[in-house]
Amino acid sequence: MPLGLQDLLCSEDLESLEHGQSGVGSGFDSDSGSIRNLTNFSFPDDAQEVLARFIETESDNSTRSDYQSRLRSYSFDSFARAYSVSWILKALAHHHFLPVTAYLAVNYMDRFFALHQILEEKDWAMQLLAVTCLSLAMKMEETLIPSLVDLQADCSEFVFEPKTIRRLELLVLASLDWRLRFVTPFSFIEYFAYKADPSGKYARYLVSRAAKIILSALHDINILDHRASSLAAAAIICASDEIQDLAFTNPDTAVAWCSGLTQDKIGSSYQLMKHLAINNNVERKQPVILSQQRVMPGVRFEFASLSSLPTTRKRKREERDTMVT
Repeated sequence: MPLGLQDLLCSEDLESLEHGQSGVGSGFDSDSGSIRNLTNFSFPDDAQEVLARFIETESDNSTRSDYQSRLRSYSFDSFARAYSVSWILKALAHHHFLPVTAYLAVNYMDRFFALHQILEEKDWAMQLLAVTCLSLAMKMEETLIPSLVDLQADCSEFVFEPKTIRRLELLVLASLDWRLRFVTPFSFIEYFAYKADPSGKYARYLVSRAAKIILSALHDINILDHRASSLAAAAIICASDEIQDLAFTNPDTAVAWCSGLTQDKIGSSYQLMKHLAINNNVERKQPVILSQQRVMPGVRFEFASLSSLPTTRKRKREERDTMVT
């Protein structure tokens, strides 16, 4: 079954927030993306200054400019990315990871995939890359870390041995120059929710809904053209569109939320998210597995300029609960 947005996060009911529960919710810590209390919207005096510096550096971990063109022109690359993003979001829902963990994992995958191309059309190789990137991301953000075997439980068509994942982790880390901490939309989302609704009445809903919107946009390669701050602002605006009291919120007013924001960039991100929201009303088709061939130990997979020898085995239907040791 396709993974719906309602499965990615615990849902927030707008009506319940308006009747006794508003203003006492949970949002994302502006630095790490972790959940924290939003009561009274307490922010440091220099919060806007810090976020302005984030905006100045937010492009440091973007992908190469030709990556998007490659995705648009080469069907397997586009499929491989969609397959990997879907796996990461499925694992996010299964393990109840923070939304920022999924965002980081997709960023690591995009940055690695921008530098290295799979030489053969093997969907299991992209799943291995997705598992590896999520493994790195969860170590950055999560407090409860599942084992590498448990990470793949009930989420994977293929199961990879921990030593195989760790080997690819080193390749990914080297390719990313060990730069795993960077600015994401979740660095801004809580503060922007406060700017959109200083009363805090709809705080919990805005943050939760905006997070869902951002995660849904990860499937679309056009998100790579947009900055983290603009995505965060656009997501808060989209969430505000659903609340009559905040209907005045738009890209023009959002520019004042923080120094460095521009109406054009926010507007572009907003249009992308509105377009995706319309398309998401139609049930999303899950990427189809390219090949049903059994992957046996010793099969060689290659990225352009990088080679590895994974030890894998195909999960059997009748052995779905069997763990790889």
